[in-house]
Amino acid sequence: MMPADLTAAHFKNYPPQARTLASARLVLLRQLPLAFLPNMLRELIEYDYKFPVERLKINRELDYLESLSVANLASCFEAFSQIRFTEEQTSSNWYGRPLDFTEQLSAYLWRTHQINAFRDAAISYGNRLQKALGSPHLPVSRLGIALIGQGATPHQPRLFQKLREHGTLFTNIDPTGGLSALVAGVEARAQKHPVAYAHWYIDGGLPMEHSDAITGVAYGRLAATRTLLFEHIQKQVSKPGMGPEELRNHLTHLSPSELGLKEDSPLDHFQVKVLTEGSGTQIFSTTFAQWTAREALRRAEPLTLLVRFAPRQRQRPMNELLAGDEGTPQLDPEGSLIDGDMAAYYHWINQQRLTQADHSSFLVWFEEQRQALAISPMLPRGTESHSSLSVAALLSLITG
Repeated sequence: MMPADLTAAHFKNYPPQARTLASARLVLLRQLPLAFLPNMLRELIEYDYKFPVERLKINRELDYLESLSVANLASCFEAFSQIRFTEEQTSSNWYGRPLDFTEQLSAYLWRTHQINAFRDAAISYGNRLQKALGSPHLPVSRLGIALIGQGATPHQPRLFQKLREHGTLFTNIDPTGGLSALVAGVEARAQKHPVAYAHWYIDGGLPMEHSDAITGVAYGRLAATRTLLFEHIQKQVSKPGMGPEELRNHLTHLSPSELGLKEDSPLDHFQVKVLTEGSGTQIFSTTFAQWTAREALRRAEPLTLLVRFAPRQRQRPMNELLAGDEGTPQLDPEGSLIDGDMAAYYHWINQQRLTQADHSSFLVWFEEQRQALAISPMLPRGTESHSSLSVAALLSLITG
């Protein structure tokens, strides 16, 4: 079956909003080439569980494509239309299981020497779409905050090496009440700019109290979910013939309810994806915090993102880790400080990939200690400050 043969009935197993949207855009979907359409349907089928920013992007893209004339639409996808497929692929359930189809597509394109043509077509389309749609206006500049080194001793090697050239190093920060001040700062931004899923607090342990205006994700609060996930993994790996690809495929289809999450909300689906798609997110709190921050920035594009790294457990044999019996694991605060230091750099890098990055600010603080580094349009780069400042004053300094 080809895209031109699609009917509304082919979307009967999609979630409600996705089914309605696909049916409403059926005329457009029928005109898209098979090399492109399953990737779009992969996003569409998840529409009910996507964040507002993601839904807006899907709607704007569909609106743009529908605005094109038949000739311009054909020209837009001409390169994709040149990709050849086998009869087995065209007769597969690519419309009902687009994730499976697209995951197998890469290997097929490599095998048939069409990967370069596909990549060039994708780049060209992405550039065209970006030029046509532009970037939406932000109500406030972005702010990223990373708290590292919880429980670590203050006598540590030089921190923030990869960030120093981009901002100002502060060496005389008064840590009194610093954590509460930062959470309060996030709360204030969330109250002033009440946009759904725009203000996040991610914690590698148990979080500080915060209002529902902030989207909260915490490793410590997902203990029961992680236990159920380990049970699923153990059950699957014990089956004959179960390999890494089969296990991964099983995990990608787990629902929030199967892992004990009750709301079936975009946030629940997000947390399931973090735990099932991230490598080590189920086991190490620092990895969980870093990956969650990465995915939140990529998908929700938050205006505010506070990430607090808690001490991770020391490494143990993999069979013990996957058994899910945490007991009273030994913690490694010094090693976690090193993890957090590098993760803060990745946090800033990922924030820089978002729109209006040149107006954004970033703060990383060695929790309860006197070292912090701030990056802001209002601060010089590659300098040090020995002025005595509270954490709240430093936050005010970089946010204006």
